[in-house]
Amino acid sequence: MAPEKVPVSFKVDKNDKEEASEIYNELGMNLTTAFNMFLKKTIAEGGLPFEPRDPFYSKENMDELRRRAKDVEKGNFHKHRLIDDEK
Repeated sequence: MAPEKVPVSFKVDKNDKEEASEIYNELGMNLTTAFNMFLKKTIAEGGLPFEPRDPFYSKENMDELRRRAKDVEKGNFHKHRLIDDEK
């Protein structure tokens, strides 16, 4: 017996939908098939099937922040006056 199907409705950015549709069409599927694949993978993974990332926390940026923090700890920095300090 086939699983019961239910409709899902949500709003997305028009351009995102069009671009994604083109990509999936080139892969031989539509948005419904792609969304069903996303749901199945979410269930299989027990969460998002990809790791959300913030570019701020990239390895390169974190290395740079650590380097600068070490410079500050060593006293290697320039102190700037703020405009408010002139009052």
